[in-house]
Amino acid sequence: MTTIVIRKKDNSYSGFTCMGHAGYARKRLFGKEPDILCAAISALVIGTMNSLQELAGEQLTAAFNEETGFIKCDFESVLQDKSVFLMDSLVFSLQNLSKEYGEQYLQVNFEEV
Repeated sequence: MTTIVIRKKDNSYSGFTCMGHAGYARKRLFGKEPDILCAAISALVIGTMNSLQELAGEQLTAAFNEETGFIKCDFESVLQDKSVFLMDSLVFSLQNLSKEYGEQYLQVNFEEV
């Protein structure tokens, strides 16, 4: 299962952490099929991080471990409005994936820091 924790401070995004692999492919064809849910999560998360840096000019710190499915992203300052929109879009998309594929594969949680 993939767990994503969206961190907020004073109602502003401060970062997020993704942990684990969804395991959706194990349910089908004995795991011989690519995990489309893991691929979708990765595309959304990495695409958003790239957009925040390259398009919005945000400064962030990131750590990755592909083997364990770990991604941590911390924002170095309060996000601009356009960056908040990008994060809102990420959260919306991840929550929709969780509803579509099931919380046993993807959970999206929030944490006030």
